[in-house]
Amino acid sequence: MARLLASGGFWRGGSSPAPVSVFLRAYASASGDTEYLHRSIVPTMHFQKSLPRLPVPKLEDSIRRYLNAQKPLLDDDQFRRTEQLAQAFQSGEGKQLHEELVLQDKQNKQTSYISGPWFDMYLCARESIVLNYNPFMSFTPDPRPEYNDQLLRATNITVSAMRLLKTIRAGHLEPEIFHLNPAKSDTQKFRRLIRLVPSSLSWYGAYMVNAYPLDMSQYFRLFNSTRLPQLNKDELVTDEKGRHVLVLRRGNFYVFDVLDRDGNIVKASEIQAHLKHILSDPSPAPEYPLGYLTSEERNTWARLRQKLVDNRNQEAVSKVDSAVFCMCLDDFPVQDRIQLSHNMLHGSGLNRWFDKSFSIIITEDGTAAVNFEHSWGDGVAVLRFQNEVYKDSTERPAVSPQSTPAAVDSSQAVQKLSFNLDESLKAAVTKARSAFEAAVSSLTIETMEFKRGGKEFLKTQKLSPDAVAQLSFQMAFLRQYGQTTATYESCSTAAFKHGRTETIRPASVYTKQCSEAFVRRTANAAELRAMLNECSKYHGQLTKEAAMGQGFDRHLFALRYLAAAKGRSIPELFQDPAYARINHNVLSTSTLTSPAVQLGGFAPVVSDGFGVGYGVHDDWIGCNVSAYPARDVKQFVQAVHQSLEDIFKVLEDKSVTK
Repeated sequence: MARLLASGGFWRGGSSPAPVSVFLRAYASASGDTEYLHRSIVPTMHFQKSLPRLPVPKLEDSIRRYLNAQKPLLDDDQFRRTEQLAQAFQSGEGKQLHEELVLQDKQNKQTSYISGPWFDMYLCARESIVLNYNPFMSFTPDPRPEYNDQLLRATNITVSAMRLLKTIRAGHLEPEIFHLNPAKSDTQKFRRLIRLVPSSLSWYGAYMVNAYPLDMSQYFRLFNSTRLPQLNKDELVTDEKGRHVLVLRRGNFYVFDVLDRDGNIVKASEIQAHLKHILSDPSPAPEYPLGYLTSEERNTWARLRQKLVDNRNQEAVSKVDSAVFCMCLDDFPVQDRIQLSHNMLHGSGLNRWFDKSFSIIITEDGTAAVNFEHSWGDGVAVLRFQNEVYKDSTERPAVSPQSTPAAVDSSQAVQKLSFNLDESLKAAVTKARSAFEAAVSSLTIETMEFKRGGKEFLKTQKLSPDAVAQLSFQMAFLRQYGQTTATYESCSTAAFKHGRTETIRPASVYTKQCSEAFVRRTANAAELRAMLNECSKYHGQLTKEAAMGQGFDRHLFALRYLAAAKGRSIPELFQDPAYARINHNVLSTSTLTSPAVQLGGFAPVVSDGFGVGYGVHDDWIGCNVSAYPARDVKQFVQAVHQSLEDIFKVLEDKSVTK
């Protein structure tokens, strides 16, 4: 991410507005169909051809928004200097670059102006993808405790994931749509009508009833995909011929087929038998666990991978790369949410392969999570995966506590991969392990739950729940460090063809004034209430602009990328210390709430930052915050809780009008 943030969803991939929940859809799964999740009457890619293109904002709008975001971070002299540079850029180099960007965009109508630069930003980054890029989202436990057995859950999640794969590839997956008026558009009548509209016009038909189809282009990378380390720029590869799943246990690698030669899902009882075989394998962890290499600096890993392949490991490495997905079976239970977060975000490194598009991690007590590589896509696709798999595996489980594994010879069906390692590769694994352990040991994580109220109460107060959560982070940072700092909130632009994310900049002159008034007690309750309204209104405007591709971050990023690509000197605006400071995102935040997700998180994107994953639920607010030694994460979450207490005290004051 120039370090972007999970998720169309919880991470470095965008959020808000949330697409329609798979839990609320009007259509039902064909319960007798064990090969698919459902058969949507509207084809999966029906809207793709007619999706609107991501707009290139007007340069003057981006400069105005950029200066508005800088205002709370700079003193008067610094701001004047930045304002002069911005205005000079707007009328000089920036104007020319913008015109070139618009022309380039018109010549590339099959994609978005940000797609190529954004892929490059990820794939050219050379630091480890562990902590720096891969986030996690943990599944809510199965509501029936007996189904949270590790073997049962691993089997059911695997079968449901394969149903999703088949549903996507057959074009049966319900297209992702954001419904502003569900009564009109989230209906069978609408689906029957819209499927008759040609793909080249279908988006407009949805738009007429306030429904907004989302980009589905990332979904093909969900399965059979991996990020291959290459010198200077990695490569994404997808091999749809792979019919096997990769399973890691105690750092040992196993593969077995989950699709037969005809493309049908292998019987659930056989998958259960194969997983049971792996879980009962007494093999100890290898002396040199290969997974650590995926946590290396990317050029180092690229050279080592070539050495690995050249050392008679081509077949085994290909099996890893082409696997449908990776499943990591951990042989210990989860103790609490903090240990859960550490384990799902990075673990010990022994039992992980971080390059796969996603890994499903399941601990001994059945706690499950997704850890995903971020370059190929954002949280919209990963959240959809998680929602669908959770719904299917809990409502239509393939095996039950009464099920018995098939009487098959799993020792023949399951292949344990072995790797030939010379002394230099062994030394490389040892070195990677030391670097990994040093990096993850410096990360601290704390969680916070505020139980006094949540989304429902805030809506009665006519306040944006997200605005209140973001304000609490601003207040907490001010309380702890006495200043306002650069803040990043991810927002999905999946409403546009090949949209990725835009940045909401929650730190504003409104949040700064409001935070100072709360923390320094310089205003009465009525004045504080008025400030809360202002913060909410402005945050709502920023969110809407970002979701519509009208932020400034991606536009300026693309202009800078274009200048570099053309071999020109970097414009002075981008050499301004204030530009570096606003992109040094000390508060990196992303939100997600879903019935399928229990918890999610990611590491800070700068060494002196906080990684703030949060959710505003119906009647409570929670966050999962990470930090390195430069910051006190425990004190920060306490300050967030105190800030929410202060805000709610004002909101509950009956003497103050809304």
